[in-house]
Amino acid sequence: MRIDVISLFPEFVEHCAGFGVVGRAHERGLLSVHGWNPRDYATGNYRRVDDRPFGGGPGMVMLIEPLRASLRAARDADARPARVVYMSPQGRPLTQAKVRELAGLERLVLLCGRYEGVDERLIAAEVDEEISIGDYVLSGGELAAAVVVDAVARLLDGVLNDAESAVQDSFESGLLDCPHYTRPVEHEYGAVPAVLLSGNHAEIARWRRMQSLGRTWARRPDLLDVNSLSSKDRKLLDLWRAEHAEAGPADDAIAGAGSDVSGR
Repeated sequence: MRIDVISLFPEFVEHCAGFGVVGRAHERGLLSVHGWNPRDYATGNYRRVDDRPFGGGPGMVMLIEPLRASLRAARDADARPARVVYMSPQGRPLTQAKVRELAGLERLVLLCGRYEGVDERLIAAEVDEEISIGDYVLSGGELAAAVVVDAVARLLDGVLNDAESAVQDSFESGLLDCPHYTRPVEHEYGAVPAVLLSGNHAEIARWRRMQSLGRTWARRPDLLDVNSLSSKDRKLLDLWRAEHAEAGPADDAIAGAGSDVSGR
């Protein structure tokens, strides 16, 4: 997969892509990340990439022409068609389902805004969709683009040493992940649940499912439609609630962990 990033600070995303899972994807030839700076395509002595917004107001707006030229250069660098995504507070929230969709593409172009954003005419003409990583505003889209690159890279075939790890992540099943434990068995912070030491794989799977259901109900009730649960899952959730009587669904559950936005 190839990901091109249009940004005034392309080195930022390229640098982030050199570590961990994303770096491994690059080393294995499964992913390449390329940066494009609109300033390299700007004209005039000052190579301006922004100007005052029509109608007045604070801040600056990124100009059409430098962005259009850098987008075209990115598209021309590879013959395969690319989807252009603008990282924007106005975009749809990034979800694991969307990440999996993006990971199925051969090419992706991420447009990172700055200042007050990008001229709307460029978005209408050149952008396929807008994505937000959360209901907050960053100073630019680079962090949001780095989030997308990381989330997508780990789903590419051959990137994770254990592919099952991605399947069991939070949100893959629509639920939050269950708790995890490792050595030592006994610690001043507590002991590892006995079921995980039992060797009974059916009971371990049942316990993990119960924990996922309970955590989701307590922390992200917006993700859980209790009425649509199977009778088996309802029993597991009831059991978890009985064991955690003090826990309750979050009053201000945030829909969509992972939607920063930063197209700005």
